[in-house]
Amino acid sequence: MKHPPVLAAITLSVIAFMWSGCEREARRFNEPASSGAPADSVRLSQIQPGSTTAPAPIKNKYEENAYAVSQGQRLFSAFNCVGCHSHGGGGSGPALMDDKWIYGHQPENIFATIVQGRPNGMPSFAGKIPEAQVWQIVAYVRSMSGLLRSDVAPSRTDHMSSAGPEATRDPEQPKASSVPQPQ
Repeated sequence: MKHPPVLAAITLSVIAFMWSGCEREARRFNEPASSGAPADSVRLSQIQPGSTTAPAPIKNKYEENAYAVSQGQRLFSAFNCVGCHSHGGGGSGPALMDDKWIYGHQPENIFATIVQGRPNGMPSFAGKIPEAQVWQIVAYVRSMSGLLRSDVAPSRTDHMSSAGPEATRDPEQPKASSVPQPQ
């Protein structure tokens, strides 16, 4: 070899470039503490002082990270969401794999459902699950209907299931609910 330093520099540049584009698997082991109650990040009620304009949709940063979505999958089982939602297929709770969303498919609506609970069965998990973990569960729940990119959705599950992995599902177009929304 005539130019080993040049070859080494090119190799290091390629490795650095590949390393920098690896956000898909970024792991956040130390989540910053929440700045306050979950209401700081998501509007949990339509009754709010101030402006009458609708809030901007919330972007869930965990929906872009495969590791966070897989953690949401683990938490979904750990907090026994599978007890009612039967791994997303529905049971005593509604199915999460279809296009029917009673309270909306947006991240902030799913967050509010988990934190506040819903009438007729969904308990409130306020103060029981850290906010970062709620957002991971939200990301996983959205992945069950194919609402996330396939490269971040979990590709397998650790239980027997009749449905295919979230990464291979076609996106569902959520429909508006026929249930009247509380005012």
